[in-house]
Amino acid sequence: MTLALLGLCSSEDTAVELAARLGGRAWVAHDTQKPGGPYRAAFEVVTDDVEAATSAADVSLHVRFLRVIKRATEPAGPERVIAAFGMVRHPALSHRESDDHWRDVHGPVALRSHLAMCDYEQLSVVATLHGPPIDGLAMCAFPSREILSERFFNDEQAKADVTADVASFADTRRSLPRVVLQQAV
Repeated sequence: MTLALLGLCSSEDTAVELAARLGGRAWVAHDTQKPGGPYRAAFEVVTDDVEAATSAADVSLHVRFLRVIKRATEPAGPERVIAAFGMVRHPALSHRESDDHWRDVHGPVALRSHLAMCDYEQLSVVATLHGPPIDGLAMCAFPSREILSERFFNDEQAKADVTADVASFADTRRSLPRVVLQQAV
């Protein structure tokens, strides 16, 4: 897998323009996302133009490693949404310990607990270039906003399993709240 720059932005237009110009991906806040979240857009690009990425990523800029936990078997439809969760490691763990748990333990827990999820990527942050540090960004895709709202967890046991597991490797107070995105580029 390739290392890439991951930017979090307050401007949707800036994220989309940069990703389109540099051949990357960009996501913007879904229409149902309330204002006032930690960011309104995100992008990822593989580039040596760090200056352009830094100017676009006014919230934060990171170097990320992509792990695909589940890949969609069908093309994304126009209603597809992504629940993005910015993860900060548990204070008792090193980045490596938290990241290993996220990949090896939480990945399978998430797959069992979110059966309606159609795609799941872990963007593991290996360095923060500016802005608040995070250890990763979970990108959990669902076929529609309605399915995300109504079937995020399979049931109450799945919710309890995910909640307990996340608390074992992430600092739930310092981690970023969920932002609902849609892919723009």
